[in-house]
Amino acid sequence: MSEQLLKYVIQLGIDVHARILLAVSGGLDSMVLLRLCHTLKFDVGVAHVNFKLRGVESDQDEQFVKDWCTHHNVPFFTTSFDTNNYAIEHGFSIQMAARELRYQWFNQVMETHQFKYVATAHHLNDSLETALLNLTRGLGVEGIAGIAPLSGNRIRPLLFATRAELETYAAAHQVAWREDRSNQTDAYQRNLIRHRVIPELKKINPSLEQSFAAMVARLQPDLELLNAEVHQWRQTYTTVDKDLVKISKAGLQRPNAIACLWRTLRTYGFNQQQAEAVLTASAGQAGKVFYSATHCLAIDREALVISPLMERLPIISVPLASGNYQLGLNKMEVEVPVLPQIVNEATVANLDVEKLAPILTWRVWQPGDSFFPLGMNQPKKVSDFLIDEKVPVNLKNRVTVLESNGEIVWVVGYRIDNRFKLTKITRQAAQFRLIQS
Repeated sequence: MSEQLLKYVIQLGIDVHARILLAVSGGLDSMVLLRLCHTLKFDVGVAHVNFKLRGVESDQDEQFVKDWCTHHNVPFFTTSFDTNNYAIEHGFSIQMAARELRYQWFNQVMETHQFKYVATAHHLNDSLETALLNLTRGLGVEGIAGIAPLSGNRIRPLLFATRAELETYAAAHQVAWREDRSNQTDAYQRNLIRHRVIPELKKINPSLEQSFAAMVARLQPDLELLNAEVHQWRQTYTTVDKDLVKISKAGLQRPNAIACLWRTLRTYGFNQQQAEAVLTASAGQAGKVFYSATHCLAIDREALVISPLMERLPIISVPLASGNYQLGLNKMEVEVPVLPQIVNEATVANLDVEKLAPILTWRVWQPGDSFFPLGMNQPKKVSDFLIDEKVPVNLKNRVTVLESNGEIVWVVGYRIDNRFKLTKITRQAAQFRLIQS
């Protein structure tokens, strides 16, 4: 099997002399992968995540993998997470939480210790199960192709082998491994596919895994053609400016635009249904906004604008005294007192000290906020004000306000409130200056 693995990774174009981080749980699949890579003398390190989901068994898994690495002089890296709490806090399933946590950590280990790839021990049966799950979810051609053998720096060098073949290898070479009892329950969808659906399908086709592998091989030229088309579409209609991605609406008029749009948007966490909704909404009025877990997509006049979601920023207290304050990436300089003179800079607000509270509040604006824009005697919603100012929709969620006793005194960087402006009888002014990063 070691020769098969070597041939497979070479066919994939993987650099066999590069440093590879192996994700090893201690189960059959990952221990076979570890044994094979060690036999081939690959330059590997082992990463083990203790998800704290099975009590003492999880700790025993960790010790088992650590002992193997110590005995064979293989670099060993480990971490642990409170996966249950993370899943609850972020609204994830346990599987999604575990996946996000482990890959975040893998990337950190790879960067720190200069690994080129991270390898997981997914095999042909895993890929078949994934394809069947994707079929039930209505995913496209890539979905029914199962697990990709190579995706960025992630490699799956065992996809050529079935689980039965791995079991045979483990028995023949006395590979020790640990059983995860959760694999035996049908509580998870994947296990339901594994234990109930696939056995029924194998009654129809006993060579189900091999037929699936042949189908995937036939799909590869089609997928490569599709990927080339998507790449060309991105090159033509997508621009990147720092953390902003813009997709020209002209690209949405092209034939098969949805295929290209979906494969672009999924990079930013959007699903296929959202991509279809975005395409429909793009033909209407600008201003509609869509959210993934990590990004915001705003439909502007000429383009779709994608930006990372801002972290939930705190509310900052700003004493009415000279000092410097920070909210997210923005800083504010406060000087009190200053001469009561009017300034015409959007990033500077000179306000009447006697009308301000001793402590002000600086925060991100919220729906329902209103103020009296300078020169107006009637209130206006901040949302309407930002529309009138033609603030790009992708920047609206970054706008902040300064409050005094619950009243907005400044839409920061845009307009002060008319009630707090300087007048002929103003004796002292406070100056607030926005320093944008």
